[in-house]
Amino acid sequence: MRNEPATPVAVTLPATAGASAQARRIVGEAGAAWGVSADVAEDAALVVTELVSNAVDHATGPLELTVSRSGTGMRIEVADQSTTLPQPRPVEVDSARGRGLIIINALSRSWGTTPTANGKVVWAELG
Repeated sequence: MRNEPATPVAVTLPATAGASAQARRIVGEAGAAWGVSADVAEDAALVVTELVSNAVDHATGPLELTVSRSGTGMRIEVADQSTTLPQPRPVEVDSARGRGLIIINALSRSWGTTPTANGKVVWAELG
């Protein structure tokens, strides 16, 4: 992938389990091309994994992933076709799931949702 530093990367991903791995690769390549720090790149890989996994689990789709340069960091957006907004829920200690929004909140400078005409965009800014 060759992108100018100011050029966002936008791809359509299937709403399948393999989408998270594809999203991590795309975010990693973008971060390397833009020269973001290793810490930001590692956090971005985990955040995009959670954003895409949540969309696969709770929305319909194809998913639209957009990654853009944001100052010294990155902005990651995942659009899906569900109007249901993400809600943090209590973590069940015995469950391996349910921590996605906690991770996104901990690693991101800020995150949120933006409703769209046919769903929403969940975004996070890092760095």
